[in-house]
Amino acid sequence: MSPKHYFSPFVSSLPSSLPSAYLSLSFSPFFLLHAMASSSLKHHKSHSLNGFPTPAKRTKLSFISDSEIQSEFSHHDQTIARINNGSFGSCPQSVISAQQNLQLEFLRQPDNFYFNTLKPSILHSRSLIKSLVNAHSVDEISLVDNATTAAAIVLQNCAWGFNEGRFSKGDVAVMLHYAYGAVKKSVQAYVTRAGGEVIEVHLPFPVASKEEIVSEFRKALARGKENGKKKVRLAVIDHVTSMPSVVIPVKELVQICREEGVDQVFVDAAHGIGCVDVDVRDIGADFYTSNLHKWFFCPPSVAFLYCRKRGEEGKGGDLHHPVVSHEYGNGLAVESAWIGTRDYSAQLVVPAVLEFINRFEGGIEGIKKRNHEKVVEMGEMLVKAWGTNLGSPPEMCGSMIMVGLPACLGISNDPDTLKLRSHLREHFQVEVPIYFRAPVDGEVDSITGYARISHQVYNKVEDYYRFRDAVNQLVSDGFTCASLSN
Repeated sequence: MSPKHYFSPFVSSLPSSLPSAYLSLSFSPFFLLHAMASSSLKHHKSHSLNGFPTPAKRTKLSFISDSEIQSEFSHHDQTIARINNGSFGSCPQSVISAQQNLQLEFLRQPDNFYFNTLKPSILHSRSLIKSLVNAHSVDEISLVDNATTAAAIVLQNCAWGFNEGRFSKGDVAVMLHYAYGAVKKSVQAYVTRAGGEVIEVHLPFPVASKEEIVSEFRKALARGKENGKKKVRLAVIDHVTSMPSVVIPVKELVQICREEGVDQVFVDAAHGIGCVDVDVRDIGADFYTSNLHKWFFCPPSVAFLYCRKRGEEGKGGDLHHPVVSHEYGNGLAVESAWIGTRDYSAQLVVPAVLEFINRFEGGIEGIKKRNHEKVVEMGEMLVKAWGTNLGSPPEMCGSMIMVGLPACLGISNDPDTLKLRSHLREHFQVEVPIYFRAPVDGEVDSITGYARISHQVYNKVEDYYRFRDAVNQLVSDGFTCASLSN
């Protein structure tokens, strides 16, 4: 008998006001036990609740243990200090198993899977995401391959504005200088080719406060409007920049866009859900995307794209998936749910992911808090060991932080960062991305290299000690990047 049917007397007793996503999530066995315990406390004077015995006192919940966490990620290469969750994310074994079951279900009988499983399962995942990010309606949530695909959807729509005459040639799109490289390319491919002008917001790094970012953003918007001769049609704002990694005050920047008459705001939060707080209604952007495979434990690759409803328009504008298939014209969410025969299993495992997350104390909020605290602790340990500095205040990082590397390593350009990263991987079994910061005029012996360290639930303090000791060894040996061949 399925958990849903076995616990149906309990579920039927839940308040009818609960959202459907909550009821769907409640069919997770862990969540049901938690909910039953909480509900039983409210009825502690009675002997039973719909046939279930009521405990005399709260039963202490058993959260996931350290050994169980390591078992969930035992497929990771155990010889590598993997402190780079930010690049590709991570997926626990229980979710991988759920995905494999879905893949086999499709391969056994693809027709049945297509007609009876795929669409309702994608809708279920969208409903859960809708609740997690506080969207107003499930119609505002589409599932796509990744944040790069979401960017293409939004920027394609902007290009149509130029091509169809709604925008004037030379109207502006504003984006951060530290925008993700693929998104910059998309802006070039869609907006620039359609006749738009692109203005980049140059941000300081290291950054000392969010006020620095707000100030530079206002300056860029002023340049974009050029005394009223042009209009800013789109602002592309990162929630968490990739390299260098900094949490951007998106709510404040969105509000500035509203005050300055920017047509639409797109928040690229590839590192959003599971890393920082995400409340799309509170943030107030027109579009918000986040990968689910970076910090939310989904397998690669899947992301959500939120498109804010606009009055009677209903779907946040005439957006379409770049891959046109049979569902074209039925709304972005439906179009995205079928773009031809492919593996959709990554989009269907959100319930299994939530079951994994709810094994942790505090759920996703607890995971975010612990990851943030630990990455700050490890970052401060490293800069103390090397006599360097962090790239931002702790409050401006999520689960990643920029750590200055000793200047004597001689990082003088972007190719040096790639060579040093490979050297750390091959000779010290440390996987960490490195960022080149060009020295400002007049600086002498400045820090030009920063490592972006991540912390996820599987990381151990020994991972960061190995990185510390590797760099100390390089410094002791008199190593410089100039000694590495191309």
